[in-house]
Amino acid sequence: MAVLLALATPRAMAAQIIPSVGLTRSVDSDDTNKSVGLAFRGSLIPRVLKAEIAGSYRSEEHFDGDLKLRMWPITTSLLLAPVPNIYGLAGVGWYQTTFDYADATLLEDETKGEFGVHVGGGLTIPIAPRAGIDLNGRYVMMQDQESKLVPEKFDPDFWNLSLGLALGF
Repeated sequence: MAVLLALATPRAMAAQIIPSVGLTRSVDSDDTNKSVGLAFRGSLIPRVLKAEIAGSYRSEEHFDGDLKLRMWPITTSLLLAPVPNIYGLAGVGWYQTTFDYADATLLEDETKGEFGVHVGGGLTIPIAPRAGIDLNGRYVMMQDQESKLVPEKFDPDFWNLSLGLALGF
């Protein structure tokens, strides 16, 4: 399969825009949630090293629906592609999070920002000279979050799997 991907590699693109949809799963939950995102990638070393800045939106529920988290992360990543179309990535992000408590809890909603790091990898499948399907998976690590509900802390780490359309320009 790697040989076929290498043969299908389009010419190096200076930049890409990648709208995506995805699935997330918190380490504290068995529920899978949806996410949407938009990324911009640029080559630092053609075909080998890229930089990415991305924004996304995701939401999930905790404590039997008493807490709904809405998160708007802004992330930056370095992507290393030693094999054409297959890459590893690592980066950092700022995760703006809204804690939306159910009315029955009588707790006030709050919004705060947290720092996090992520690692992962992906695969880009060319479909045209300036377009490809991008499949990307990453694990995001953050500090435990405080909640006004019992238990008072929860682990906000999560997995994200996204499918995007990489458009070169």
